[in-house]
Amino acid sequence: MEDKSYIERLMEFGLTRQEAGIYGCLISEGKTTGYEVAKQLGISRSNAYNSLASMTEKGAAYLVEEGTTKKYVSVSLDEFCRNRIRRLEESQRWLKKHMPSEKDHVEGYITIEGSSNILDKIRNLLAKAEERVYISCTRNYLLLFVDELESLIRAKKKVVIVTDQPVNFRNARVYIGNNRGMQIGVITDSRYVLTGEYGEGSINTCLYSGQKNFVELYKSALSNEIKLLAIREENMQ
Repeated sequence: MEDKSYIERLMEFGLTRQEAGIYGCLISEGKTTGYEVAKQLGISRSNAYNSLASMTEKGAAYLVEEGTTKKYVSVSLDEFCRNRIRRLEESQRWLKKHMPSEKDHVEGYITIEGSSNILDKIRNLLAKAEERVYISCTRNYLLLFVDELESLIRAKKKVVIVTDQPVNFRNARVYIGNNRGMQIGVITDSRYVLTGEYGEGSINTCLYSGQKNFVELYKSALSNEIKLLAIREENMQ
């Protein structure tokens, strides 16, 4: 339960770092007191009890009173996560209903930084695609979007993939080209483009735009590459 990634995943569900550590302690130790939690984690009793009180409010723990002794037990991970997601979905519906009118604006050039932000933007682009998707990236990156691409294919939307190693996507057009390195690019419905670098380390920056000229420029460059790859394919047969 001390695993850093486990703690950080729990924090995404609204727990503080200390609360996430206590949640792991409750799972591994079972029903326990705040004093025992403090001793187990090496924190003060006041911090332990304050965090446990907060966790009961957030739905991550239950308070069990045994005579004059107060003990705590974790809510099951599945139940806790489902409850948090349900509340977020309810909040999302409320916000959509009560949000102020959005001012129309021309889509500009937006810089997206950070691996998780880039992945989120690509997944959202794929989810909103109405007719067609072109995606260019190394095979390893392509595997991050298997579910989204297969969903598009099942919906009979056009999917064109340019990558550097063979992949198995039935009913998608796949072209095998040179090593893509950290380069990644997506075009959806000939309206939106995201392109840039994604990968390990600090280089995680992409440019996103709905500007027609930029979209046409990137689409033209990708189309020319696809034509060359198609000719190469024919010559190899």
